[in-house]
Amino acid sequence: METETGSTPSHEADSNVMESSSRVREKVDPAWEHFSLGSDENGRNTFTCMYCRQTYKGGGINRMKKHLAGIKGDIGSCKKVSHDVRYQMLEYVKEFELKKKVEKQRQAEMFSVPSTNSDIQEDEDVQEVYSSGLPKKLVLGKRKGTNPGDNYFAPRTTPGAQPGLKSVFQSKERVRQADMAIARFLYDNCIPFNVVNSVYYQKMIDAVAAAGPGYKAPSYHAVRVPLLRDQKKEVQLLVESQRRHWAEVGCTLMADGWTDTRHRSLINFLVYCPRGMVFVKSVDASDIVKSTRNLYKLFDEVVTWVGPKNIVHMVTDNASNYVSAGKLLCEKYKTISWSPCAAHCLNLVLQDMGEMPHVERLKKRASKVTVFIYNHVALIAWLRKRPGWTDIVRVGATRFATTFLSFGSLHVHKHDLQALVTSKFFVDNRLARESKAKEVVSIILDNTFWDDINVLVKISSPLIRLLRIVDSDQRPAIGYVYEGMHRARLGIKKIFRMKKHLYKPYTSIIKIRWDKHLRKDLHAAAYWLNPAFQYDEENFCRKPAVHMAVLDYIGTKYDGDKEKVIKETQYFRDRIGSFDRELALSTSTTTHPDEWWKLWGADAPNLQKLAIRILSQTSASSGCERCWSLFDQIHSKRRNRLEHQRLNDLVFVHHNLRLKHRLYNKKFNFDPIDYASIDKTNFWVFVEEEDPYLNYEELENAIYEEGAYPASEGPSSNMEESVDDSSEVEGIDLGTFGQPVGPPPGFPGNDDEHDDLDIDDL
Repeated sequence: METETGSTPSHEADSNVMESSSRVREKVDPAWEHFSLGSDENGRNTFTCMYCRQTYKGGGINRMKKHLAGIKGDIGSCKKVSHDVRYQMLEYVKEFELKKKVEKQRQAEMFSVPSTNSDIQEDEDVQEVYSSGLPKKLVLGKRKGTNPGDNYFAPRTTPGAQPGLKSVFQSKERVRQADMAIARFLYDNCIPFNVVNSVYYQKMIDAVAAAGPGYKAPSYHAVRVPLLRDQKKEVQLLVESQRRHWAEVGCTLMADGWTDTRHRSLINFLVYCPRGMVFVKSVDASDIVKSTRNLYKLFDEVVTWVGPKNIVHMVTDNASNYVSAGKLLCEKYKTISWSPCAAHCLNLVLQDMGEMPHVERLKKRASKVTVFIYNHVALIAWLRKRPGWTDIVRVGATRFATTFLSFGSLHVHKHDLQALVTSKFFVDNRLARESKAKEVVSIILDNTFWDDINVLVKISSPLIRLLRIVDSDQRPAIGYVYEGMHRARLGIKKIFRMKKHLYKPYTSIIKIRWDKHLRKDLHAAAYWLNPAFQYDEENFCRKPAVHMAVLDYIGTKYDGDKEKVIKETQYFRDRIGSFDRELALSTSTTTHPDEWWKLWGADAPNLQKLAIRILSQTSASSGCERCWSLFDQIHSKRRNRLEHQRLNDLVFVHHNLRLKHRLYNKKFNFDPIDYASIDKTNFWVFVEEEDPYLNYEELENAIYEEGAYPASEGPSSNMEESVDDSSEVEGIDLGTFGQPVGPPPGFPGNDDEHDDLDIDDL
């Protein structure tokens, strides 16, 4: 029924390989990079070579080194290994044999009677070892200034030879020619300069240099078919090494659909765990109807491959067919919880707020300002001469948070714009006499316009902070969704100084979306099990609904001894046993919840396992959406004939290669522990460093860039510390917010009714 890709094995033999390779242990020996460790039905170790794909039973890593080094006798030699790897393994084997011989001689010295003749003989034996052709650096140990990569490639020159003056000048010229050839290739193909920052860039150059003169680059067909196939196999081994982490801490299955430039309906599947996010496969669903039953069968197939017992959470978008398919899946697999993407729900909240009448009016007025400024080169040139000027993010037919992001960027330029329209340069210019210019000047000089933008920026700030939290790929944030929604609503209330008739239109939008999409037992359980909130006696929600949601989750989703878990919840709640230590309390707000349970949950082993599995999950499927951006890059208009299977393989290799270098490629992400700053409403400053003429997709992605929003200097569990005077909009008549004259539209009245500080049925 579904068009299935090769990235998800479906045969029993492949699943056995996955299960065996999931037991891969992290090794220090560099030779482990060339093998995968498994076991047969008898529990005997098996080794699979990554080059020839041969599997050998028994022995150890030194035996496999001989396989790569081509030393016959104990094992057959690999015929597909590169020259440099063979040379490296041969040096390792020689080093091992030398150490073994030296150790044997040392043992002989300890248990033999010393004599002059024997000393001389032993010296001769040792001298023979050192003159056997083995490099001395392997015997003398590590020396300062030694390059760790010196032993990786085979020697290209005579060892110890001193280069002459002529060869030095020739080498410099050759280096320059090589540099120019690389640069010319980049320029000719319009390849971005940051490609040289790739961890594989220098490795590629080293490999070419190791191949020596006469090396011919792979052909179009070789890169497109056999090399991509081989690289995919290597990446699959890397993906399989993640499976044991899925079994230990659980994982989240994410699914999202889109339509590409060829109008094909594609569905991405990714698996998230704290060790990294894995791209599983992409399915072309164009030939099937996106009914609930078809989606359910497709989801069930992927769940079977990942392992139902490994999956704790499943996240999809809010489409009705996805919702129904997710519920059917949870009925079949009782331990899996389904919920929609929290980031998407927050985007819908911001979208609903952006459609309010007074926000629409402000957006139209702000758009007139930015369009007028950027349509006249002389005006933008004048503004760019201002100290500290950064280009304005222009308002247009935006979606989700980008409207409020644009308001924030425009407000930063308030004084610059007012200085422009009051300057002699502008007043004397003929543009000032046009009707459009007069309208723009009236908007820029209207204090009510800037006051309304001020309020909207502050209203959206708590929600966008929460959006940054739940949208993080680096750290699991499911334990902060429940409290984050409460603090976002509290931040909006403080903006309007707790006047219900002013904040109610906004908080009601949040509550409606929460009740419809995110009110799930899993979120309540993650909130209750988060020690940062459980031990915050002043602000922790002790409503019966929260506690009952936790009990419902244990009763319906936990497959272990439920009575033991219920009993252990008392230890955690009342701080008994290992939870009673002062260090456990002090680290509850500074340590990630899943790590905190690993440290302090020993006296509640059943609850500890459950808490780690819950708090190690994500609450958003934004990783799927970022994969769509990757699809767009690979499947551009110039390459739109790329068939889906090869497109899927390219994305599979590209995305999962970054697992190995996750720390190297780590980008800025909002720290999920910084939940206390959600209800703060300071301005953010948007700084665009590259192209000022943003399209709307770039504008939407800007909320994920570093520096887009300010973070507090440190986490805090004290709600009172986050309530400050900056949360209120000083000097603004909130009663007239949104309207030039009269009360705000839809507001019930101008009374000073206040609301209590509760969690508002969250």
